[in-house]
Amino acid sequence: MIEFKKLALSDKPWVDEILLSEDSESADYNFGNMYMWVKKYPQLVARFENRLLIRNCGSVPCYSFPVGTGELRPAVEALREYASDFGEKFCMLGLTDKQKAELEKEYPDCFTFRENRFFSDYIYLAESLASYSGKALHGKRNHCNRFMSEHDWEFVPLTRELIPACMDMLTDWSTDNAERLEASVEAEYDAITRGFAAYEALKLDGGALFADGRLVGFSVGERTGSRTFVVHFEKAMTDSDGVYPMVCREMTRLVMAKYPDVLYINREEDMNIDSMRYSKMSYAPEYLLTKYDAERKNE
Repeated sequence: MIEFKKLALSDKPWVDEILLSEDSESADYNFGNMYMWVKKYPQLVARFENRLLIRNCGSVPCYSFPVGTGELRPAVEALREYASDFGEKFCMLGLTDKQKAELEKEYPDCFTFRENRFFSDYIYLAESLASYSGKALHGKRNHCNRFMSEHDWEFVPLTRELIPACMDMLTDWSTDNAERLEASVEAEYDAITRGFAAYEALKLDGGALFADGRLVGFSVGERTGSRTFVVHFEKAMTDSDGVYPMVCREMTRLVMAKYPDVLYINREEDMNIDSMRYSKMSYAPEYLLTKYDAERKNE
């Protein structure tokens, strides 16, 4: 039987090796997200040959697509057997189009797929976010121009020394937005705190925006796949016009300078929050990375 375990920082080397071989643009398949969000989205992991198995331990237990290399069927059958031993209906969440096609090829007409719009990732061209060129983004460009004209500003790499100031800003931001975002604020606060505590071990990249000597925004993310950088968190104080567009633009420029081969920025899902969906659409995504839930038929 599969021996699932809680994800630990010590698992990062072998998990990263498998995730790199999967080379997915999905925000779900990177170590940072798995580690930081474990309180809200508890998961157990196991290695099966050259594949990563993930058991999502929510109110209805389910599994992720067994990412990695090698034969797919043995990994899927191992998960099915595990679910059966616990009397569970076998299902998988968060499959991309590529993973859906792989599963359908191996199991023709054996699974029912349901698109889950809530968890679609917003994918942007890095060059677009770094320049805000074109008609669709002229508003973002204007906001940045106004911000730069009104403030003495700088955007610097996020280091351990800056994390206390970021946490102070996050506390203020969370208080200001608690009523609007309700329960999601507390969950995100916990995830960011967990990420900052293991910032170096997780090998996260971040940046901080200062205006007139005051910290007004920060962004944190990591590589996911060979061509994509995923932004996990982006926070800004909105008492100055243009702070969010500035953080987004400058973080993208920082990423492109450090990782010249990055073509896309994944700004994750909108969590079915209307204001977040509006904001993510306003940055003109190149496309949405569709995700599907899969259930085994007649099981």
